[in-house]
Amino acid sequence: MPLRRPRTLRTALILGFGVTFSVWLFVGIYFANRIAEVGRDSEALNARYTRSQELLSTMRAHVLLGSVYLRDALLDPQPGAATEYRRQIEQAYQTAEAALQQYHPVVDTPEARARMLELRRELDEFHETLAAVLATDSRRWMDRARVLLRDRIVPKRQVVIRLSEDVQALNRNAFVQQQAGIAAFYAAAERQIWQSLGLALLVSLGIGLTATIYAGRLEARLNEQRARDLQNTRDLQRLSAKIVSVQEDERRAIARELHDEVGQVLTAIKVELALAQRHIEGAGGPVDALDNARAIADRALHTVRDLSHLLHPAMLDDLGLPAAIDSYLQEFGKRHGLRVELLQAGMHERLAPATEAAAYRIVQEALTNVSKHARAAECRIQLQRLPTTLLVIIDDDGQGFDPAAASTGTRPGLGLLGIRERVAQLLGTLRLESAPGKGTRLTVVLPAIARQARDEEAAAHG
Repeated sequence: MPLRRPRTLRTALILGFGVTFSVWLFVGIYFANRIAEVGRDSEALNARYTRSQELLSTMRAHVLLGSVYLRDALLDPQPGAATEYRRQIEQAYQTAEAALQQYHPVVDTPEARARMLELRRELDEFHETLAAVLATDSRRWMDRARVLLRDRIVPKRQVVIRLSEDVQALNRNAFVQQQAGIAAFYAAAERQIWQSLGLALLVSLGIGLTATIYAGRLEARLNEQRARDLQNTRDLQRLSAKIVSVQEDERRAIARELHDEVGQVLTAIKVELALAQRHIEGAGGPVDALDNARAIADRALHTVRDLSHLLHPAMLDDLGLPAAIDSYLQEFGKRHGLRVELLQAGMHERLAPATEAAAYRIVQEALTNVSKHARAAECRIQLQRLPTTLLVIIDDDGQGFDPAAASTGTRPGLGLLGIRERVAQLLGTLRLESAPGKGTRLTVVLPAIARQARDEEAAAHG
């Protein structure tokens, strides 16, 4: 369960942020598309309006131009000029007709269609009127010009112009209405945007608040689990320390029993064997009758003393840490063929029994590792008493190893684990320095409590 909580917290946060981002993205895309669509419609409306007004203006201009050409034709005294004026009038009409053919209303309504039909009809009638006037006797044009213009041309022209202006007015009204609709849409869109943004903000705040509350609960559970794990670790450390203390007491008791009881028994056996040998010799028996028995008793006695020393050296209790380590180093060097050296500084004062025992066992474990794995020729141990700490350094010139690979291996060394455990029990520190082919240095720093101070503290608590 604790292993899944970080993934659950991460999932909750990712889900919250994902939903928030989706809300904002949806709102943004929706209104961006709507505004772009309205913008396109507005641009199309503007273009259509401008085009329609230009075409109507073109038509109206050529209607006026055609009436001007007709007036000039009526007032021109040259008989041969009528043909040119007819061509110009026809060209003006064709241009006006083409403008109407290209015209599209801004808004296609029945009224707009009716006005355009009427405008086309009036334009055709205006063209027919011009053609009819030009078909009369040109010799009488100058005399009848005023009457023809006033009675026939100007009224038709005015009707066409008025209708074109009406159509333009319809276009302007439609354009204004469309612009008003666009403005209203923009106003409504702005309100919707603010409403949607507000809603999105509220949803985001709700998601953030929910994710925060959920994350807070997960964090509280993690803190509780961490506190339980820490308490369990402390309990395990206390239990381990108690086990080590019990082991040391048992080793001390067994060593004492071996030294005192078994050793005395073996010594008594040797004495009895010596007496028996003298009796045998006095009775004329062989001189070496009990030599094998005496040799066996000697070997057993040496074995018992070695076991007693390995279990718990009496020298550690009687003479202190430096003497016990020095004695162990001499035996260790002889047994494994290593050059060993002990350097000490400030070790004149005795330390607390737990500290001395831990330092002694650390040296034992380290030297055991040296003999098994290092392939070293020389080993040096340094003991230094500092104001508040005891410094223990074990150096060897062996083949070395990679500490990172050793700590992450599938079968880490039990000796190093035991050293770490003892250091952790006394709240000390450990640093391991090694590299392939460069030897190994183990540096241990333990709190240094004087034996007298420890005894006084124990008495106060007792």
